Amino acid sequence: MAKRQKRARVPTVPRRRPLAGVRRIARLPAPQPLDLRHCELFLQNEARLLDDGKFDDWLALFTSEAWYWVPSQPGQADPFETVSLIYDDRRLLETRVRRLASPRMYSQEPRSRTTRIIGNVTIEESGKTSCTVRSKFMMIEYRREQQRLFGGTALHGLVQDQGRIMIAWKRVDLVNCDAPLDGITIPF
Repeated sequence: MAKRQKRARVPTVPRRRPLAGVRRIARLPAPQPLDLRHCELFLQNEARLLDDGKFDDWLALFTSEAWYWVPSQPGQADPFETVSLIYDDRRLLETRVRRLASPRMYSQEPRSRTTRIIGNVTIEESGKTSCTVRSKFMMIEYRREQQRLFGGTALHGLVQDQGRIMIAWKRVDLVNCDAPLDGITIPF
């Protein structure tokens, strides 16, 4: 009969306390569905960025594949079948923001001052990490001693990306979209 070999005794090492924060990272909760309150705060923040002229920060709210659309007809179903007031993909949004920052943008000399009111926010569709949010808005633009009023419905496709809410797409339906409109340069 063969002799059993004794197992080598492994010295016990005193347990160390886990590094601070390691448990938190390991136990991050799954992304929560977007709720009405968070969406409403997000839209209010977007309006504040636009009113404050922080267009680069506003652009940072959009995903890399985002688009921004202002139809020219009530109920317009497609931006490609009919001319739109604005239809920008992410690249054109970047160009729009660069132009707004340029001191040579004569259509914004002097710069417009705006104020926005956001209300009646509802979630139309909701997924695990995305939702469609409908809101009503009013924007007042003041420039060269003239005041213009814009109002309508905004639809936002919001997504969660690494804990942040971002805009995947935005559609702005102006009440008077089919009326003659003098040069729109400031985003809604």
